[in-house]
Amino acid sequence: MKHNIITSSITAIILITGTATTSNAVANEKKIEANDLVEMFEKLGGKYPGFRKAHAKGLCASGTFMPAPNKHFSGAALLSNGELPVSMRFSLGGTNPNSDEKSPGTRGMGMQIKLPNGALHTFTGNNFPVFAGKDPETFYGFLSTLLPDENGKPDPAKTVAFIQQNPSVQANVMWNKTAKTAASFANTAFFGLHTFYFDHPNGQKTKFRWNIQPNLGVKTLEKAEAAKMPNEFLADTFAQQLKDETVRFTIMASLGEAEDSVIDPSQQWPSERPQVILGTVTVNASGGDACKNINFDPNMMSAGFTPSADPVLKMRSPAYAISFGKRLSGQ
Repeated sequence: MKHNIITSSITAIILITGTATTSNAVANEKKIEANDLVEMFEKLGGKYPGFRKAHAKGLCASGTFMPAPNKHFSGAALLSNGELPVSMRFSLGGTNPNSDEKSPGTRGMGMQIKLPNGALHTFTGNNFPVFAGKDPETFYGFLSTLLPDENGKPDPAKTVAFIQQNPSVQANVMWNKTAKTAASFANTAFFGLHTFYFDHPNGQKTKFRWNIQPNLGVKTLEKAEAAKMPNEFLADTFAQQLKDETVRFTIMASLGEAEDSVIDPSQQWPSERPQVILGTVTVNASGGDACKNINFDPNMMSAGFTPSADPVLKMRSPAYAISFGKRLSGQ
């Protein structure tokens, strides 16, 4: 649910943010539905029938998940069945399936782990640690400021004003300001953004947010380095890394305290929160179309795990379903 158009606009916006003093921009008051967001994505990035409405350009991969059982998730089926098969998809933000991979900004990851009983557990994350808005209305309002005006051009002043009046978008804006081009999907960390729970049989809950760390380390390209790369290099780079070394990701769970936000993905939890390992994913192969028709809905989880009431998280299921249906029907 993130778009390259945001990244391309953000530098100019940041440069003039400090000069704007008044504005007519206000947070969107209309209750936003999933289809509103899907339509907004298409308005901003263009319509590409048969492709995902967000993160259209992607790379399929497959591997195995090895769980790391621990007391905070005791009895979880996800962590109690040994090694499990994983289907993955790495992606670029935006609706364009031909996006320039040299551009900095959003990279995404979807991961679906299959349990022996057929149940699925999905992890869906992005390379930014905070979302652009506390709720769908704020996110939609922010995106709407990027639409072209009657002259066919976006008005940066509207975006600046909206950012000033809506603090929950500011951390993501600052991330975009400094974002660089990912050197490889295998060298990218991903963040789940939202709060989830694990429900223990005794009624207690483990409150957590997850993140995924690459064993090869996080690596990005400076602007000059990225300029020398071909428009498409991520698939070849990833395939070569699979040949040369082990590509592995560690799934970490940050354990929340009572004061940590449950419903606001624009607020990052303190870095000192304890983290435990849920497991490691070893990637064995990449390429092909095996992930093409997988719907990586983050609300699809195995027994014992439940989503929070985060309104952005709740919106993802219907938005993903609409995009999935349009894709399968060639829209």
